[in-house]
Amino acid sequence: MDRTDASLIALRRILRATESFGRELAQSAGMTAVQFRVLQIIAEKGGCTAKEIAQQMRVSQATVTSLVDKLVGQGMVTRTRSETDRRQINIAVTEAGQAAISDAPDALQQRYVRKFETLKDWEQAQLVASLERVAAMLDASDLDASPLLDINEMTRHI
Repeated sequence: MDRTDASLIALRRILRATESFGRELAQSAGMTAVQFRVLQIIAEKGGCTAKEIAQQMRVSQATVTSLVDKLVGQGMVTRTRSETDRRQINIAVTEAGQAAISDAPDALQQRYVRKFETLKDWEQAQLVASLERVAAMLDASDLDASPLLDINEMTRHI
């Protein structure tokens, strides 16, 4: 097998892994990986605003609002108006949301982060450079993307 085919196979394996995780999460937790990440962020912070989530995920506040709408509809989070600033809406995880986090499969990006962080500094730099080069080869360098391993979830199933 030549290097071109080997590289395409590796890319396809990455895509298939993200697709598979998305299906597994949807089946077990009843939500998309992006919705799940929003839920995790809210739980990690002990509650927060849509603006804080948008900043952490590097997406628009409108996108977060849509994701939170879905989570509210599923009973995973609640929205309450701030007592100190009536313009601010605080988002908190419900018991059902905590249960979903506990019962969900290990998130793909968390597995990646754990393994990436065990690499030596030069290996991390080399991997980042290689991945950025692949993105450039696919004319994807300028695409807006959050640090979330999920195929097309920012536009589907929001």
